[in-house]
Amino acid sequence: MPGYGVPASRTGLLAWNWAEQRLRRSHNFWISTTQPDGSPHVMPIWGVWADGIFCFSTGRESRKARNLFANPRCVICNEESKEAVIVHGVAEELTDADRLKALDRVYERKYKPWKLDPKLGPIFIVRPTVVFGMYEKKFATAATRWKF
Repeated sequence: MPGYGVPASRTGLLAWNWAEQRLRRSHNFWISTTQPDGSPHVMPIWGVWADGIFCFSTGRESRKARNLFANPRCVICNEESKEAVIVHGVAEELTDADRLKALDRVYERKYKPWKLDPKLGPIFIVRPTVVFGMYEKKFATAATRWKF
């Protein structure tokens, strides 16, 4: 992390399961997408982390859905900034019925009575390309980047 005074050593880096735990337990998330004019669009969403992907739903005509259909690159952040996990990834609409069913079980457990319902709008999965983990208490030694 050039300019932050973070040592180049790998000592103290966060384990991947640290990031996954925070992604699984976060109730609210932030999604950042890109509007057609190139400006950012950020909104809170609900979602689940399961099997190495992030899954959420939205209205078909929502700005974030329209943005993702035009440009699938996005950023997902958990709600707890002092233990931040920032997922840079590529979104795609989930159409596989078996995968949807499995992810819906996880989603319903977390947000009951809400379900992932494609009739209400698209279900997206986000595959990470790069993930950053930043733990405020140990920032100088624990700021971590994972590449996929």
